[in-house]
Amino acid sequence: MSQDDEITEGHGPAGGWGSLKGIASVSVESSASPTAMDTLRRMNKPGGFMCNSCAWPKPKNYSAFEFCENGAKAVMWELTRDRCTPEFWDDQTVHALRSWTDHELEKTGRLTHPMRYNPESDRYEAVDWDTAFREIARELNALDPESAVFYASGHAGLEASYLYALMARLYGNNNLPQSSNMCHETTSVGLKKVIGSPVGTIVWEDLEQTDAFFFFGQNPGTNSPRFLHPLKDAKKRGAKIVTFNPIIEQGLVAFVDPQSAIDMTTGRETKISDQYHQLSAGGDVAAIMGMCKHVIDADKVAQREGGARILDVEFIEQHTQGFDRFLASVEAAEWSDIESRSGLSKAALKEAADAYMAAERVIGVYGMGLTQHTHGSVNIGMLVNLLMLRGHIGRPGAGVCPVRGHSNVQGQRTVGIAEKADLVPMDKLRSLFQFEPPTKDGVNIVEMVEGLIDGSVKASVCLGGNLLRAVPDQQRMEDSWARQNLTVMISTKLNRSHLYPGKTAYILPCLGRAEVDQQATGPQAISTEDSFSMISGSTGHRTPASEHLKSELAIVAGIAKALLPENPNVKWDDWVGDYARVRDLIEQTYPDDFRNYNQRLFEPGGFYRGIAAHERIWETPEKRALFTTPDKLTSLGFEPRPGRFSLLTMRSNDQFNTTVYGYSDRFHGIEGTRDVLLMNPEDMKQASVEKGDVVRLVTDLDDGVDRRLGGLVVTPYRIPVGTVASYYPECNVLVPVSHHDQLSKTPGSKSVPVRIERDG
Repeated sequence: MSQDDEITEGHGPAGGWGSLKGIASVSVESSASPTAMDTLRRMNKPGGFMCNSCAWPKPKNYSAFEFCENGAKAVMWELTRDRCTPEFWDDQTVHALRSWTDHELEKTGRLTHPMRYNPESDRYEAVDWDTAFREIARELNALDPESAVFYASGHAGLEASYLYALMARLYGNNNLPQSSNMCHETTSVGLKKVIGSPVGTIVWEDLEQTDAFFFFGQNPGTNSPRFLHPLKDAKKRGAKIVTFNPIIEQGLVAFVDPQSAIDMTTGRETKISDQYHQLSAGGDVAAIMGMCKHVIDADKVAQREGGARILDVEFIEQHTQGFDRFLASVEAAEWSDIESRSGLSKAALKEAADAYMAAERVIGVYGMGLTQHTHGSVNIGMLVNLLMLRGHIGRPGAGVCPVRGHSNVQGQRTVGIAEKADLVPMDKLRSLFQFEPPTKDGVNIVEMVEGLIDGSVKASVCLGGNLLRAVPDQQRMEDSWARQNLTVMISTKLNRSHLYPGKTAYILPCLGRAEVDQQATGPQAISTEDSFSMISGSTGHRTPASEHLKSELAIVAGIAKALLPENPNVKWDDWVGDYARVRDLIEQTYPDDFRNYNQRLFEPGGFYRGIAAHERIWETPEKRALFTTPDKLTSLGFEPRPGRFSLLTMRSNDQFNTTVYGYSDRFHGIEGTRDVLLMNPEDMKQASVEKGDVVRLVTDLDDGVDRRLGGLVVTPYRIPVGTVASYYPECNVLVPVSHHDQLSKTPGSKSVPVRIERDG
């Protein structure tokens, strides 16, 4: 690698004054309401509102300030004083706005009125709610139900989500893709396959008891900053943290606690990772295989020398299946192949394995760095293999911990937003509402994109999100999206998905989570599920941005009333008037998960709906946890070749999902721009490019489709050879819809084959 002064680096630790400056900057940038600080005081506490950013859990013993930099930014962004009124369109056309950035679009402020697209003027125009509902229903009823899709972003509460799924099934399909299709569907499918539970196995108390965290492709500094507090506590009691990530993420390097006066005054840092291994993109399978190999070798030595076994033989014999086959694959793996595929040395992997063996209780943490590969499910299986070698699932202080993104993405799945019919208790729906639910599986996101491209999808209703910006094959999607008969976006702010309207198109503005949701029986509460399967109530306290806004639940019910024939068992008006009645329905549909739902709604930390694998109950067909045997040492779906790089898409600490708050990414050392390509200096030499050169990326896949993204400035970076990085969602234009996990169809956005060309 070249001299250090040529390498761009992240700036400082996570938290600290950098965090407060980031919050202050977005407060100014967003024109946040003065009430935002009072809202933050109530955040993630009983009787308050639950963060509308990530799904990190809420502790029972909450602190005075139970929010992080990202959560604060999300609140301020939502509680802006700026308004995008119908008058905005007096000076703008849809086509002209396509030249605006995502940041500029959202800075127009909160949407205030329901809007309908006028193709003659190329503008959106105000429309009354009843007309909007009636015309949406007319368009949907003119279609074959199989051609309409009902997407959910992961934001809406459990109550609105349950009714949204019910509406789709009463209409006649299971076309209910969700944002988890693009991030953690690999978890839902991969974990379900090997341990029988589609979610993680730990609870909050496990964080307080573990001896070691092993991180794979997860970045708490940017994606779940409140995680840094239990990590700091773990370090104080002597726990070890070992990290595997192609990029150095500052949140896993060091942390200054903003809630500690001493830390803030003195700048005292908590070192987070004891070991930080920068493996190659897609190298997790090989890295974990190397650790398993060292653990198994150490167990053999212990047996020969009469020492205590390293493996948890009792757990393996009583609770697992497939160990012998996995053992054979570990023994057959060559260290030279492991080193080549992982990008790490044998010594480094042995060091990590030694830390694993020294810990009595281990938690394996992962994010999209494991899930978003063409063989991401193999990654998940390998992490479970590693944990099971020493019985680290289903006992205190140990388990598998996928960290979800959006605040209720896991919960929406729990209450029925799922395209797979067998995941939903159709018999309960049949009994409760006296109709015959559809039994044919619906489409996931990949199948939706394919349907848009081939024209079989003719209508999209989106409960939140910026789907057009979030999906793969973005250029082809833009061309296809506008050919639909109908597009409906339930939104709080203007985004790029609004700029490619269907033949009939509506923007339906909804309340934000921090705002008062006043209905017939008074102010309403909603609920969400976090990454640890805890259900928490949420109550807004702020005045709505406009008197014309409706709640997500009221919008869903309004469409449904206009769309569906009358059914005496389906009481939309009653449900809108009192959300507690919807929670009663959820409890009747899922009695094991939601027992005494309304009574437990505001328990500190939420109430636990239960995870079978946490109790070592394996809901697999075999009734055991499964060791899986990888057929390759990489999660990539392509082989190296001259001029081909693996593109890793990343997020700035100044964004959440597709929402870009600003252009200060201090954790990666990038300021004022997102148009960068991070490269190892050795790769720069091989590609004959220099710092500051402007290049374009071209997808290196032989499928007859030209995908390219230009205007990227070459930036030397401390990143493994062969791996390059740039920002999501801008790079979605490079991700082929066919480039996805083989089991779950999650897009492979963390390892896209690309080549580099000079731009212009």
